[in-house]
Amino acid sequence: MCGITGWVSYDGDLIARRQLLDRMTTTMAPRGPDAHGTWSDRHAALGHRRLSIIDLEGGAQPMTAPTAHGPVVLTYSGEVYNFKELRAELRCRGHRFSTASDTEVVLRAYLEWGEHLVDHLVGMYAFGLWDSRTETLLLVRDRLGVKPLYYQLTADGVLFASEPKAILAHPDVTPTVGLDGLREIMLGVKTPGTAIWQGMRELPPGRLAVLDRSGLRERTYWSLTAAPHTDDRARTSLHLRSLLEDAVREQLVADVPRCTLLSGGLDSSAIAGLAAAELAHGGEPLRSFSVDFVGHSEHFAPDGHNVSPDSDYAQAVADHLGARHTNLVLDPAALADPEVRRACVAARDLPIGRGDMDHSLLLLFQAVRRHSAVALSGEGADEMFGGYWWFHDPDLRAGAGFPWLTAATGQVVQERRFLAPDVQEALDIPEFAAQRYRDALAEAPTVDGEDAAQRRARELLYLHLTRSLGGMLDRKDRLSMAAGLEVRVPFCDHRIAEYAYNLPWSLHTFDGREKSILRAATGHVVPELVRRRTKSPYPMTQGAGYLAALQEQAREILSQAHAPVFELFDRRVAHRLAHAPWDASGNGAGQRLALEKLLDLHVWCDLYRPRLVTC
Repeated sequence: MCGITGWVSYDGDLIARRQLLDRMTTTMAPRGPDAHGTWSDRHAALGHRRLSIIDLEGGAQPMTAPTAHGPVVLTYSGEVYNFKELRAELRCRGHRFSTASDTEVVLRAYLEWGEHLVDHLVGMYAFGLWDSRTETLLLVRDRLGVKPLYYQLTADGVLFASEPKAILAHPDVTPTVGLDGLREIMLGVKTPGTAIWQGMRELPPGRLAVLDRSGLRERTYWSLTAAPHTDDRARTSLHLRSLLEDAVREQLVADVPRCTLLSGGLDSSAIAGLAAAELAHGGEPLRSFSVDFVGHSEHFAPDGHNVSPDSDYAQAVADHLGARHTNLVLDPAALADPEVRRACVAARDLPIGRGDMDHSLLLLFQAVRRHSAVALSGEGADEMFGGYWWFHDPDLRAGAGFPWLTAATGQVVQERRFLAPDVQEALDIPEFAAQRYRDALAEAPTVDGEDAAQRRARELLYLHLTRSLGGMLDRKDRLSMAAGLEVRVPFCDHRIAEYAYNLPWSLHTFDGREKSILRAATGHVVPELVRRRTKSPYPMTQGAGYLAALQEQAREILSQAHAPVFELFDRRVAHRLAHAPWDASGNGAGQRLALEKLLDLHVWCDLYRPRLVTC
């Protein structure tokens, strides 16, 4: 995994401005701690930070292919999992290779197929490719958006990078956030293609962009499509098992130590089980990691959806698989450390407000990185197979809004009452949320003749795959890359997504539970204890010490007379949050989330000094 950046200027001479490219590239040093490189010509400059995973000696970037009419240069992040098959095919077509890297395969694939190389790639990737023969730039992002890619048009070209911070490092870019950017921040649903920074765009999943002297055009090369499903339950289970086995086998390819992230839930246990079976062919034991909190199991208080702590289940799976397992136990002081929050906000370039759910993940990734450079994770399964509880709640299924937001806030109308009154009025989050929901539904592909229940199930899956999954993958990418760790997501193989999207809802729920078909397909590697377990969400600490630390930090912000965060956040609400006793019931969730948002916004304003346009 790596960080990429680049700059095209048709009216300038970028050879003389290499220091600016270096500055942009350096912002992403954690994404590529092993090596760095830059390449520049008169009208194009490319930068790269490398995390060495495949062909440690031969995969240096940016990578250049000389041609009779000028070089073709690639800066690339990610992994193409079918690179060995593609390399064999390209050799048959006359190409010669000087490295064993997948980077060179992507470069040669472009020389063979041009922009249609995207039709041949399987994996997670984002790259920029400059073709000096035609003075064109090709930007590509993988089908499900596992790897990020942002760009900003300039007067005579474009800036692009894996993360906004690299683009913001350019002196011609002012960190401005307008009304739509603020709406995205406050709503918390990732709209494909949007970036909160004014003038910046994230290339949507499954799209490519081509820039030449006439301008930039985007086109979609992959999207979900609806089709009838003809396999019966037994065939569906076997086919899904085969797809998962192939994805895990492909994603275990690496020249560095590998491991799995293991929560003890169905998704991560399935990936761990399939990985253990594959590694056993070479006599290699599985290494697995999980996260827990001091006293969490002893003082766990179940509610309607958090029914059991993870640690015993994770250990049971590890014992079942014979894995070398590490359970990272975090205390409230580490989770509430302001420097950990600052690192998370800086990694994500956003004030998400997820608090300890982000903090614990970053700390876990840092611990994993001391042992492994590649980890396999179970992200994506809940979105593809209907795993979240709100998929199965009749009222939430029927509600006219993003069901995960309705579940979190307890209402369909998405108000953000912690905002200053004038900001509330200017942003009109309820209408913004409703319009984004309508836009997403209008895109959802369906099959003629489907009954209303199946159509609604397909709509819900589409909402999650295009509006929820992106945020989960962005969180995974940014926090893992901040620790220099590559996290791979086998469930996000596009072939699995295509198959899962077209399963009848009856196959997702045939045994009266969530993810029925996934349980059936992976039962051979998942212990019965986990197969019977009711899904629990990612854990949050219930420790009073963490909550007390948040309030203390909020009081410190309130002591600052001119803290920029109060341009957005209502100071009176902040005062109540900082001093009110904690509500131990489920109603306290909103109190906690608002406080986390305050603290993240404060850090974000300090880090980026954004110019906020609130009218």
